[in-house]
Amino acid sequence: MNRLFGTKNATPKLSLNEAVQNIDERVGSLDVKLSKINSELSTYQQKISRMRDGPGKNALKQKALKLLRQRKQIEAQKDQLENQSWNMSQASMTTDNLKNTMITIDAMKTANKQLKQTYGKIDVDKVEELQDEMLDLIDKSNELQESLSTSYDVPDEISESELDAELDALGEEMDFESQLGNAEDSVPGYLNDIGEVANDNLPSFIDEPEEDNQNKIAN
Repeated sequence: MNRLFGTKNATPKLSLNEAVQNIDERVGSLDVKLSKINSELSTYQQKISRMRDGPGKNALKQKALKLLRQRKQIEAQKDQLENQSWNMSQASMTTDNLKNTMITIDAMKTANKQLKQTYGKIDVDKVEELQDEMLDLIDKSNELQESLSTSYDVPDEISESELDAELDALGEEMDFESQLGNAEDSVPGYLNDIGEVANDNLPSFIDEPEEDNQNKIAN
């Protein structure tokens, strides 16, 4: 009918994940049916084991055979659906990996474009010239530091003879100062004798008490 009247099916198509979910729901419904059939078969098996051979037992066997056929059909359908679900899951995983790959490729293209734009603005010759200028400035700075650290008061080299002469001169100067200090500290003997005589001949005065003086004046 759609071909005759030229109409199209407006039903939206399912994605792979939605299709897998739909199949999983159908597999779940089949599991419910299988569980019910297995329960009925277990009931028939118990009844058949207690019955004697006869028409009743044969009738139960026929029902059990019918359930077994249904179970096989359902199990076969379940296997097909599970295989479809597995294949679709693999396709979904492949699609996701492909999407991630494309995203990575797009990101690499964008980064490559930005790098080209950035490095395209850099002049390598100017960078080398700048580096040479920096090296020249460093050399000049080192020369300036060496010039400022030069000492003009101390000669570059001193011979051993000059060192010995300086040490001898220092030794003589120290001996002279030592002798001079000893001479200043010592006092001649005659000055000591004069001091002792002077001390012996000095008169000793004893002050009389004030009361005695007043009594003498009264008398």
